[in-house]
Amino acid sequence: MTKPAGWIAAVIMLGLWTAHAAAAADDWTRPVEVTFDQKRCISFRAALIGQYLAVEATIEPGWHTFAMDNTLRAAEKLAGRKSLSQDMPTEIDLTNGLEVSGPWLQSSPRDFSRPELRWFSWGFVDRALFAAQVRRSGEGPGQIALRGQVCTETTCKRIDVAISVPFPPAGSKPDTANPDLKDLIQVRSK
Repeated sequence: MTKPAGWIAAVIMLGLWTAHAAAAADDWTRPVEVTFDQKRCISFRAALIGQYLAVEATIEPGWHTFAMDNTLRAAEKLAGRKSLSQDMPTEIDLTNGLEVSGPWLQSSPRDFSRPELRWFSWGFVDRALFAAQVRRSGEGPGQIALRGQVCTETTCKRIDVAISVPFPPAGSKPDTANPDLKDLIQVRSK
């Protein structure tokens, strides 16, 4: 029995897509995990994609983490009043030959605020993506320091992890592709 030409083309396209997806997955670093009671609550991985550094957070069910501009957003809502609580924002610092050359972007955060308690907070469940244009200023590998906190309704755990991002080998053709950033928003600053 012979297969129709359309079916064969579909199989070839699926194979090409799978090979491309596997190659793209290799661009990401191995995940770095934060655990609580020996269970993962959040993991981070990073990739240099064209001119951008992308950092992805995968958040386990029942946990959430916070926006990079959480403190500024809360201060604006409080308008000088004191807050009963303050959640730590996600902070990302680059060193060892990697520098930010444009504004940070982040997934659009969800509002966790409880105004009746004078508690204002924004963050992410399930997944968050952070990205910024970067430039190489040294030999690398680039180092990413991630700080913040991840919480459930009753427990919070500090985030303090590092990711090493290898630079492409010298003489390799630079990657000109850029990640799809259309769903990200610019991190607010003072």
